[in-house]
Amino acid sequence: MFAVLIASITFYSCELTQPIAATSNPIGSKVGTSKATGILIFPPFVGGGNAGIQKAAKEGNITKIGTVDYTQSFYILWRTWTCTVTGE
Repeated sequence: MFAVLIASITFYSCELTQPIAATSNPIGSKVGTSKATGILIFPPFVGGGNAGIQKAAKEGNITKIGTVDYTQSFYILWRTWTCTVTGE
């Protein structure tokens, strides 16, 4: 019973996705993502990643950004930010 309680607390999560920006450029077929992780309520520390728009665009080889979405995933002990960029 204790193991089930610990497992349920460990894997509890909530996710929130927000559109951040849209441009007049076409959405396009390319998608790039960047990710960062922080502990508890604190933002990512050095080495925790980079969830920036510029990095996501570079990862997807995108030169004309169409849309930008940010997703925050909340867990008991950590939080993850993911930036998703679409474009051409």
